Amino acid sequence: MNQYPNPLSRAIASVVTMTLPLSSLADGSGFFENSTATLTTRNYYFSRDFSDTVGPSPQSRAEEWAQGFILNYASGYTPGPIGFGIDAIGLLGIKLDSSPERAGTGLLPGAYGQRAPDDYSRLGITAKLKVSKTELKVGELQPNLPVLALTDNRLLPNTYQGASILSSEISGLNLQAGQLHSTSLRSEAGDEPMGAIIGFTPRRDAQKNLITSDRFNYAGGDYSFNQNRSTVSLWYGQLENLYNQRFAGFKHSEPVGLWTFGANLGYFKSNEDGKRLIGTLDNQAFYSLLSAKRGGNTFYVGYQGMYGNDGFPRVFVTVSPLGNEVPTYEFASARERSWQARYDYDFAALGVPGLLAGVRYIKGDNVDAGSFEGKDRERDIDLSYTIQSGILKNVGIRVRNAVARSNYRTDIDENRLILSYTLKLF
Repeated sequence: MNQYPNPLSRAIASVVTMTLPLSSLADGSGFFENSTATLTTRNYYFSRDFSDTVGPSPQSRAEEWAQGFILNYASGYTPGPIGFGIDAIGLLGIKLDSSPERAGTGLLPGAYGQRAPDDYSRLGITAKLKVSKTELKVGELQPNLPVLALTDNRLLPNTYQGASILSSEISGLNLQAGQLHSTSLRSEAGDEPMGAIIGFTPRRDAQKNLITSDRFNYAGGDYSFNQNRSTVSLWYGQLENLYNQRFAGFKHSEPVGLWTFGANLGYFKSNEDGKRLIGTLDNQAFYSLLSAKRGGNTFYVGYQGMYGNDGFPRVFVTVSPLGNEVPTYEFASARERSWQARYDYDFAALGVPGLLAGVRYIKGDNVDAGSFEGKDRERDIDLSYTIQSGILKNVGIRVRNAVARSNYRTDIDENRLILSYTLKLF
């Protein structure tokens, strides 16, 4: 498959062309009446400086600038006991600034030493069927699960290709299951098999190739009760012949006077799977993130622990669903223990709606780094503002600065500047 097909304008035309013939069948029904479409634009600058580089890479800086477009279309359903519909996503990334010696930010295709293309794009179509409160989707998917977190932290989101089923027949209970056979990474346009990251390192073979699988199976559910203030979750994920993973989670929110207290707890147990293509795997992960909110202030404290002989496994290249997942480090190395303190402020409390600020600090230790104890730490500052009125209403500006230090992996200084806008087409 060509990884760099034509730009988004052709993708939009393709979506329109595919849906128009259905108008004779669905005219006057919910298919078009309940359709929605949005176009999100994202201008993204990313800079990451490396110091005390650990490993063979000679790269000292990754810096790129790009413009992204994300078109999301979702039809309604045809009438009748079985409803049919179509979803579509069109993605376009345009290079604004890059060079081989600064490549590899995840905004554009290409690693260090490679020249990024001028643009890359993708069109994904999903067929869907609905019976009562049960929905089947086949095609381009974007699941967001405890065992497979949605990754949208660069220019464009990643997607998967496969089938999923979601059922909400019982009030408060959402059940899901699915099988994925390939992925389109956040900085690629083609379909790729799925690999694994253990801790912070992609698992590769002797030839330095990523070890992959063409099947990710998942099943699980979330049950909300106590007026939706409490949720319990049970999930299973399997990257065939690489690893399998079980998850149990609990979330709760409790108002007490002027305060709202929250808890987010989770436990993962992961082992090798099938043919053991990545060898044996032994990881248990626990995380807890507690919060207290009053007015515009929200305070967080968190603890996360890795147990067993290996780091936390996840699909390449996705964010982890752990409580101490942050922009640069994930604090998920073998035997690592980490603590988080975080503070967010919503300036709407001072009469400035749309302005948000946050700072967090995470410190980890007890890492099995071979002959010594590995330690790391990270400090992040986020500032964002969404314009509330005028010709630039809903334009968002976000600035992020991260400083990460470690005695067993590369130190990082990072800056991001993101301008975004979402236009509702219909």
